[in-house]
Amino acid sequence: MASRSPEEPEGGSSLSDDALRAFLEESEHGAASAPKEPSARARMVTERLRRQGEPEGWRTGPAWRELDGRAARRRRVWSVLGMAAALGLLAVALKPSLLPGDLFGAGEPEAVAASPLPPETAAPTGAPAEAPEETPTLDRPFAGSPALDWADGEAGVVLPAARAVGSVSAERVGQALRLTRQLLVGANLDGKTLRGGRPTAAFAVLDPLQPELVEHLDTSLRVPDEEHDPLELFSRFDPEEVRLVGDVVKTRGRMTFAKGEYGGVAVHADYTFVYPVVRADGSTEVTRTIVRRVIDAELADPARYRVTSGRLLVRHYDQELANSACEVHDGFLHPQFATAEPTGPQPSGPATDPYDRSKEVGADAFEGCGTVSRV
Repeated sequence: MASRSPEEPEGGSSLSDDALRAFLEESEHGAASAPKEPSARARMVTERLRRQGEPEGWRTGPAWRELDGRAARRRRVWSVLGMAAALGLLAVALKPSLLPGDLFGAGEPEAVAASPLPPETAAPTGAPAEAPEETPTLDRPFAGSPALDWADGEAGVVLPAARAVGSVSAERVGQALRLTRQLLVGANLDGKTLRGGRPTAAFAVLDPLQPELVEHLDTSLRVPDEEHDPLELFSRFDPEEVRLVGDVVKTRGRMTFAKGEYGGVAVHADYTFVYPVVRADGSTEVTRTIVRRVIDAELADPARYRVTSGRLLVRHYDQELANSACEVHDGFLHPQFATAEPTGPQPSGPATDPYDRSKEVGADAFEGCGTVSRV
């Protein structure tokens, strides 16, 4: 069973309790003015709530610190699914088709185009069937993967039809969905982001009046470490280590919406991205890294709350990273290859299928570095 951080709310729930509501109500009448520094009393309450694992007050940013309670579990989930270098050989033992491909940049799309699956509209009931035993190559980097018939890149981020939710118009719901899509694309599919650059398009969606989150992400990009890891929200590779094969990232997931807590619309996004890569040193071996992300965001009502119009509040995010080295906190994904020399911690947990979208993120979390059944 997955262990839980002592700060994590029961059931892994996100924000909002009486303390947060009190702060929100306090700020309603001043929504048109610039944000103010918290009073001494507010700072004392905020610190007390932080120690108790409760959400912070609105004036210091809409409770992004709820993520602290889940950070330990995210790191454990990462350790479960992020393979240590030693796991490269184990993964091949489980999936011997993961063998050499070609150089980055000279590749072509899949030689035999698969028929894309219809969009995902509900949680699957189980893991995808085993794909045929095939060796991934530069020409066919998704061969032997269930992602072969997933959608390509942005085409896999399909928005549901917008409709009014309570007093929130269908037009505003549509805006929230589009902004969430922009966040997902900018954080996981934008070429600049993937090559280790600043995810400008993703930041353009975030509300600057949620300052602690923005500052946390900024710090993560500038000086990453275990407590400040940009991989919590962004998919990034070190171009001096690996290169993407071609220009296709396979994508599958779904997006839903409901009435929000702050007078707006809340959006829940759950997507998996599959990245084919080769080493940057000229090796022709192809492997894949799989990243699953869950994001809860809200487009709040700027007439009632101190928020920036047209920007998203990120209330919660979580992720699972498969085939990336354990215990490395330099801000990059580190795919492991079958021919790599085994290093790092030895695997200690059961194998997990990173293509299985029927389980909740972190459902198989445990301490230590685990294995994946296929990449």
